[in-house]
Amino acid sequence: MSKIKAWELVGLFLVVCLLSACSSKEEQLQQSITQSIQQAETELIELKAALEQGRIRNATLLKEYQKVLQQQRPELSQISSLIAQDATSQGPLYTGLANRLTDIKNLPKTPPSEDTLLRLDVLHEAMKPSLFNDALTDPINMLADMSNGALARVGAISQRAEGEGAGNQLVGNPNYGQWQTNDNGMTFWHWYGMYRLLDDVFDAVEYGGWSKRRKYSYYHDYGRYRYSSPKQIKTQSALETRTRQSYQRQGKQFTSPYAKKRSGASGLSRSSYTPVRTRSSYASTSSYSKSGSGTVRNSSSRTSRGVSRGK
Repeated sequence: MSKIKAWELVGLFLVVCLLSACSSKEEQLQQSITQSIQQAETELIELKAALEQGRIRNATLLKEYQKVLQQQRPELSQISSLIAQDATSQGPLYTGLANRLTDIKNLPKTPPSEDTLLRLDVLHEAMKPSLFNDALTDPINMLADMSNGALARVGAISQRAEGEGAGNQLVGNPNYGQWQTNDNGMTFWHWYGMYRLLDDVFDAVEYGGWSKRRKYSYYHDYGRYRYSSPKQIKTQSALETRTRQSYQRQGKQFTSPYAKKRSGASGLSRSSYTPVRTRSSYASTSSYSKSGSGTVRNSSSRTSRGVSRGK
């Protein structure tokens, strides 16, 4: 009887130790998440201050481009002012980061998830001033394409060298719009809110054709996994799969918009070429490990760098 009681005590002790260890790991994970959230809140405030104090070079350049375009093409004043909001904390690029942080803070705290830490890791990277500076090349280059050659592209080959497809840098970026499928099964790009004014400037963009002939943009070729939420990445993947299957049923060939990186980028920060870190299931489900990394490109002599070098 005493032996049975002894084994029961040993078993109970082991169970208590196991539960204590599990509790300790969960507590450590939750502490890491809490600290990472606090760090992200600080980084978001610092990024806002950097924008307001003119310490983000491309934010300053974006404002300059907006002023030039406003003088050159006054009929596009409203649109150019809208795009230039990305140089501020009211723009979709910054508010997208803020919304993602809010979503993370609203996640259930029990049980804590390593997936939450990965989401925070990616968010920390997107909040780096150097990366945010690189991401602003897309709205800058959109204004450049609307200037009829008066303004040069930044961090990309010139509009003339790239060919047709002006002003498509923000297409497919969920911070500015979304893909919608009509009753005929055709999927077109729809801008959010005031960005629908861009429909008056650019032709409608159909997903399949865009996917096959997509031009270079920072978002799609370097920043997609840093400047998208997990839900947005899953939506993009689902649309790609659905479109591929539809094409196959019709006997047509489908080309993924992310089958390869488009050429034309140069002058980006080292951070943009650094692969996104992966350490949870979110990485595999969103293909971080496959497509999140950047590849260093050689600078092209065709790359536009000045404010007014023309097409």
